[in-house]
Amino acid sequence: MISATRFAGQKVALFGLGGSGMSAAKSLVAGGAILTAFDDNPERCTAAADLSIPVADLHDPDWAAFTALVLSPGVPLTHPEPHWSVTMAQRAGVPIIGDIEIFERERAIQAPNSRLVAITGTNGKSTTTALITHLLQTLGSKAEMGGNIGRAVLDIGEFDNETVYVLECSSYQIELTPGMRPNVGILLNLSPDHLDRHGDMTRYAGVKAQLAEIAARQSVAIVGIDDQWCNDIRSRLQDTGGFVQSLSVGREVDNGAFALGGQIFLADGGQNELAADISGIETLKGVHNWQNAGAALLALRALGYSTDKIAAAFSSFPGLAHRMELVETLENVRFVNDSKATNAEAAARALESYTDIFWIAGGRGKSGGIDTLEPLFGRIRHAFLIGEAAENFRKTLSGKVSFTLSGDLDRAVKDAAQAAREFAREDSNARPVVLLAPAAASFDQFINFEVRGNAFRKAVMQIVGGGTSDRV
Repeated sequence: MISATRFAGQKVALFGLGGSGMSAAKSLVAGGAILTAFDDNPERCTAAADLSIPVADLHDPDWAAFTALVLSPGVPLTHPEPHWSVTMAQRAGVPIIGDIEIFERERAIQAPNSRLVAITGTNGKSTTTALITHLLQTLGSKAEMGGNIGRAVLDIGEFDNETVYVLECSSYQIELTPGMRPNVGILLNLSPDHLDRHGDMTRYAGVKAQLAEIAARQSVAIVGIDDQWCNDIRSRLQDTGGFVQSLSVGREVDNGAFALGGQIFLADGGQNELAADISGIETLKGVHNWQNAGAALLALRALGYSTDKIAAAFSSFPGLAHRMELVETLENVRFVNDSKATNAEAAARALESYTDIFWIAGGRGKSGGIDTLEPLFGRIRHAFLIGEAAENFRKTLSGKVSFTLSGDLDRAVKDAAQAAREFAREDSNARPVVLLAPAAASFDQFINFEVRGNAFRKAVMQIVGGGTSDRV
């Protein structure tokens, strides 16, 4: 755990005692802060108090005495309306920060020569974070990852000047981190998401752009240009003199990297060089993973690593759970867990990567549903619909894709497995895929996408236990 020594002897308010909030509270106490922590959930307050974290109702204190409010990223800062703790802090002129801001302030003191790679975007940021960390470690460097990927940043451990810190940053975390100083900042892509927390796409994109803007001013920003929002951000940063490298899948760039058919090219002033061929790497399958790999390649080159060593290290990447994770193969049927595909944009990346798909979709639907996926419907042999979104998804698929209203995930896996195995028996050359890519949130039937993905994995293994498995 990192101790927040910068706040020693200072009065600090903290709201939100979930995972990252509890981690920040422990860090502040360890660093000597005079902490007052609170949460609207009484059970979380009790759990914190049991760990000797000072807990008290933040409605009561004199807010003018606080140095900062440390806000958990899940607590609304602006939309749909500011949380009451935010309002009280703003009225008292108290700065509002998050756990990554604490991390950055401590890093500046304890490990000023360490390096930071910060990754954001709507989709792909977890895989890119894990891939960069893997490449660094494979090439013999110290690397630690954390942030939005599931490991609270203040739980990473003691600082070390030799370590490269690789952080996945959500939009919520970025707007709470004014002091972020990345050596490499990556903005992969932008599409509508979390608009309930940001109000509209313009504000959402503006928050995400902050990371790239900081990186472009002081070091290097890597920006995907395959959507208009990111392309506009790239152009604006270049116009203001920032150092930006472009990233694309499907078209050449002047400066940066681009991918064509699984081959990644480096571009420098119109001169293109084949840097890596990842077309045969199962854990980097699909157009979206080519973008992730291109970002990772540029990041490591910016940190001083040679192209040939980076290219060689791609092949050992194990992949990331719940992100197009190949769970098992049974009788030529592949079972793929992409539970992290919680919106249509993310599901499209999985659908683009396979054919003969037996698709499990549904959950708590998001704005727009699956209408944008219609160009990919020809890849789907049959859909198995679950959760609250099943009826809306049925309406979109009617007359275009055959479907079954399976209801819940366990039933959908059994239905899809039976249908895919029958299809594979009819065509010995076929390699059908039972694909969980829900295009919806998990919260109707599961507490998060990880639990949903684990349930898929368990259901698959129960089926595999009764057949002939060919694990790959």
